[in-house]
Amino acid sequence: MSEQTALDTKQNLVVNGVNVTQLVDTVGLIKENSDIAGFKFRASNKWINGGHNRSEINGYYGALQENFREEAFVMDNDEPPVLLGEDKGANPVEYVLHALAGCMTTTMVYKAALLGIKLDEVESELEGDLDVRGLLEISDDVRNGYQNIRVNFKVKADGAAPETLKQLEKLCMGSPVFDIVTNSVPVTITVNEK
Repeated sequence: MSEQTALDTKQNLVVNGVNVTQLVDTVGLIKENSDIAGFKFRASNKWINGGHNRSEINGYYGALQENFREEAFVMDNDEPPVLLGEDKGANPVEYVLHALAGCMTTTMVYKAALLGIKLDEVESELEGDLDVRGLLEISDDVRNGYQNIRVNFKVKADGAAPETLKQLEKLCMGSPVFDIVTNSVPVTITVNEK
C-alpha cells in the first residue's frame, strides 16, 4: 500500500462531535511551528440609539492567514427597560455570561474528547452579581463589573463517576474566556474624531 493510500484510508476518530484525529494533528502542527497558534479576533460596533448598539463580527487572523466568513455575525446590545433601554438585545454583561458559558462548554467538550470521555449532554446555568452603584459612581467601594459569577454545569456522560465530574470541572477552567474573566487583560482605548 502506498503512503498516499494509507493517508486516504486513515480513520478519523470522532468523540463528542469533535474530530479528535484532526485535533491531535493540529496540536502536532502547532508544536512544530508555534506561529500557527497566533490569532487576532475582531469586532466592530456602531451606536444606534440610547443603550442600543450593534456589533458585527467577521474577519479574523488565524493559522497564519486572514479569514473571512460569508456573512458577518450580527449581535444587538441594549439594556432592559429598568436600565432605561428598549430590550432590543442582551446587555453586554449578559453577553459576557454567554461567552463564558460557550467557551467553557467548548473547552470541556474538546478536551474530554481528547481524553476519550464521551459526553451525552452538557448544560449550564450562569448567574452574575452586579451592583450598578459602581457604574453610576455612587460608591467607590463597588466595582463596575461583576462581583461574582456562578457557573453550574449538568453533564450526562458514560460512567460519570465523581472523579470524572471533577476532571470535567478542571477542564472548563482551561477556557480562554474563563482566563479573560478571572485575570486582568490590558485594554488600550483611543477616541478619535470621525
